[in-house]
Amino acid sequence: MRSRRGFITAFGALTVGSLAGCLSTDRDTDSPDSDTDSPDSDTDTTETGAGTESEPSTIGRQWTFETAGPVISSPVLVDGTVYVGSDDKTVYAINAANGTEQWAFQTNGTVASSPAVVDGTVYVGSFDESVYALDAGDGTEQWTFQTGNAVFSSPVVTDGTVFIGSNDGNVYALDAADGTEQWAFQTGNSVISSPAVVDGTVYVGNGALGDDGNVYALDAGDGTERWTYQAGPAVLSSPAVADGTVFIGDNDGDVYALDAADGTEQWTVQTDDSVRSLPAVVDETVYVGSFDGNLYALDAGDGTEQWTFQTGDPVESSPTVVDGTVYVGSLDDSVYALDAGDGTEQWTFQTNGGVGSSPTLAESTVYVGSNDGNVYALTEEQ
Repeated sequence: MRSRRGFITAFGALTVGSLAGCLSTDRDTDSPDSDTDSPDSDTDTTETGAGTESEPSTIGRQWTFETAGPVISSPVLVDGTVYVGSDDKTVYAINAANGTEQWAFQTNGTVASSPAVVDGTVYVGSFDESVYALDAGDGTEQWTFQTGNAVFSSPVVTDGTVFIGSNDGNVYALDAADGTEQWAFQTGNSVISSPAVVDGTVYVGNGALGDDGNVYALDAGDGTERWTYQAGPAVLSSPAVADGTVFIGDNDGDVYALDAADGTEQWTVQTDDSVRSLPAVVDETVYVGSFDGNLYALDAGDGTEQWTFQTGDPVESSPTVVDGTVYVGSLDDSVYALDAGDGTEQWTFQTNGGVGSSPTLAESTVYVGSNDGNVYALTEEQ
């Protein structure tokens, strides 16, 4: 198994078109459930947090689905099916109840992009320089759009348009029905960041390591530039937009709050390493991970630190906040559940590889990918 440090290095060297080769794997397994000893056990791995006043939650594995490469794509759950990509160049549809494979679609490159599922269609990018639209029911290809380089960015679909970035430097707007290009905006550097679309504006970052990066606001209708914020270092993080503010990180470890209307900087918080995590903004708190190993909870109004939680390795995963709990992965091979109010650890689940994938939750089940090549369904019990 590839070490998590090697995997970090591969992503740290992210330049145009380079990742597909860096993330190749020698694993040759295609079983839908890798845990042959206890594939459906919900008690084989259970850890609880310490120091909580109430009875802590426990976590156990409901099922494990094995791919043939690291899974950094974040799972998406729609109508009882989990959709996710893998470094083995495949997009998978997995039964959310039991972890069996419903279909698999092979591309010609790593699928690090997280799928978007809208109106029965799965939209996803691949390092083979393509954006795909697949039938959500059986995985048949509906259309393909060719970009000029690898597609790491995850698509956003709104009002019949697919918005996505490419390492060719463009942000694309594609017709969701047939994939025809509506417009393309050239940033001049890799667009690894995934767009956010709010009130007719597309917000996205750009840049590769060692290069300068910007945050852009583009008109969703025609791609014209509304404003640009010069971050300085590469912006590998994706933006979150809440209450008229854009929250995003950069490769120097900064977390920015920018006015969504004109890009004016409202505040900046400095962490000790690169911020590539997509912030989650809930109840006037910004939750975001850093490569310094911490998850930060910041006041959305002024950036004041409310608490930090230290993991054992970089936090590239984007946090998910549900019902007062923050779920996040770390490259220390763990998935964490933390109290959103004070950062107290509620439980930890150990995988066999770094967790850069972002958790998805539904009905007390956490779905997440790992660099060990697996997608996990974890069930919470009180």
